Amino acid sequence: MRISMVSEHASPLATLGGVDAGGQNVHVAALSSALAARGHAVTVYTRRDDDALPERVPLCDGVEVVHVTAGPPAPVPKDELLPHMGQFADELAEHWRADAPDVIHSHFWMSGLAALDAARRPGVASPPVLHTFHALGNVKKRHQGSDDTSPPERSLLEPQVGREADGVVATCSDEAFELIPLGVPSSRISVVPCGVDNTLFSPDGPAEPRTDRFRIVTVGRLVPRKGVGTTISALARLAARGHDDVELVVIGGSQGGDAVQTDPDVQRLLAHARAEGVEHLVTFRGQLRHEELPAALRSADLVVCAPWYEPFGIVPLEAMATGVPVVATAVGGLIDTVVHGVTGVHVPPRDADAIADAVEGMLAEPAQRVAFGRAGVARAAVRYSWAKVAADTERAYRRAARAQAGGRPERRAHAGRAEGGVRR
Repeated sequence: MRISMVSEHASPLATLGGVDAGGQNVHVAALSSALAARGHAVTVYTRRDDDALPERVPLCDGVEVVHVTAGPPAPVPKDELLPHMGQFADELAEHWRADAPDVIHSHFWMSGLAALDAARRPGVASPPVLHTFHALGNVKKRHQGSDDTSPPERSLLEPQVGREADGVVATCSDEAFELIPLGVPSSRISVVPCGVDNTLFSPDGPAEPRTDRFRIVTVGRLVPRKGVGTTISALARLAARGHDDVELVVIGGSQGGDAVQTDPDVQRLLAHARAEGVEHLVTFRGQLRHEELPAALRSADLVVCAPWYEPFGIVPLEAMATGVPVVATAVGGLIDTVVHGVTGVHVPPRDADAIADAVEGMLAEPAQRVAFGRAGVARAAVRYSWAKVAADTERAYRRAARAQAGGRPERRAHAGRAEGGVRR
């Protein structure tokens, strides 16, 4: 198949850990590469955010990234990109008229708008459009309230993408159940998780140098909803209980290297650590390239992932694949990936005491940490390899193509209603 991936703000070429660079970038890059390994030709369309970028950049054999001009050729926060999606759709339509894909897979709601718009344009062959949300606006609003920076149009346009797409590829069961009240027919929802690169993330390999302290690592964007502040508060609770031999290494941010000292998110969290009295126990690493992350994870005794909500969350999988136990909030995709009492421990979101209790329990049970690590490696290999994820995604593509070829009578009959079962 000729597959067009559309990822308007999340380039598969981006450095991870920035404000708008995280799990979606990894997902698009890895899924595209795994589909290419299955013999498909994949083109990823992403917005040009630098005038110096070439139009086309090979990612790997069988995958090419195309930089689409839509808005200024400069970084723009994703929540400000909606006005440029019409131009994005114009450019996509031109590409698809010249080189028709067999299937389109859009990522994030604005990519879905542009992809559906372009696929309907005159001269475009109207291939099936599948969509992965990566995050849902109604869930974001529920947790962030007035701090949500999404454009107000999202509340109407995002469910429309789900209802009009030929298929929705949800990344976890929690997301699938969130989609049904939005009017997305459950018969068109497939649950296919994100994956992990088991060759890059494995227990074997170099580890970064470390101190003698028990090391906790947290990885990801440093926006408040990722819960790094809660983890810092948990570190303070541990220190107050006499565990002053525990350190926290924070990986992520909008900048890297020496520039971490001017990163506003780092400065906010540093002030929080100072107020909690644990500044000396927290190290901010800034951004790391994806290939640098396994060595950093192998230096950890424990990885904490404490988001308020999380559509999927790739970091727990990467930790599990490297043999590191995980403390994770019981939200979204983390409910599926981290098995409580087997590969790690679930805690409630925004609960520093619960995180401290979980870490303290693991401090006292080194044999349990080893068992959790081994179980995590096995689970990541069996359930979450990108080869398996690509095969499951390909089945969703073929299912949507068959339904489109058959005229999709169920779509006309049940539009806006939730009937049938969610497919896994």
